[in-house]
Amino acid sequence: MLLDEDPTTLIRHTIENFNIQPDKHAVARVNESLSTLQQARDLRVREAESALKKLSRTLTTLNNHHQETLSTHSSVAHASEIATLDTQKFRIAKAASDVEIESERLSSQLADLQARLQELELQGVDGGDNARRGLIDDEMSLKLKVYRGLGIDIERDEDGEYSKAIIRNSRKGDVNIVNIDNKFSRFFYANYFWQQL
Repeated sequence: MLLDEDPTTLIRHTIENFNIQPDKHAVARVNESLSTLQQARDLRVREAESALKKLSRTLTTLNNHHQETLSTHSSVAHASEIATLDTQKFRIAKAASDVEIESERLSSQLADLQARLQELELQGVDGGDNARRGLIDDEMSLKLKVYRGLGIDIERDEDGEYSKAIIRNSRKGDVNIVNIDNKFSRFFYANYFWQQL
């Protein structure tokens, strides 16, 4: 069959009309992507292999440790140790109970002694026969008790009159002696005593 045109011209026109350059670029890009993917895959495979080796070494170490623990563990010794610890626990519990009972006994004894101390303090230094009976003989005794409670001691002279007051101030740590005579009024002495306290 004869062609109307020269075959070389037809081939040249065919080559010119079919531009394969973009296809070549696409194939090059695909090849480059495949190469990149292969490198990434190889890298991930190497990382996975490294992690697997590390885990394998850890597993071997743990297995060895487990085997050593199992070989050194004695169930008889363990049971004996548990029994010993149980005995110690019961002894400690009993000791704690005994201490608690003793503490309650001592607390009761302390309360009794504190009540006795309070009773003795109410009786005073002289034995307090009147305080035991709850009676106060006269007004002067009551006043003296009030003064003593404030830290003031009143002393009598040879005639039996109250002529000297000893004022103790525990906050300041000092003691004042005041001679009482009739030159000043009771109001003056009362004010003076309060100022010294």
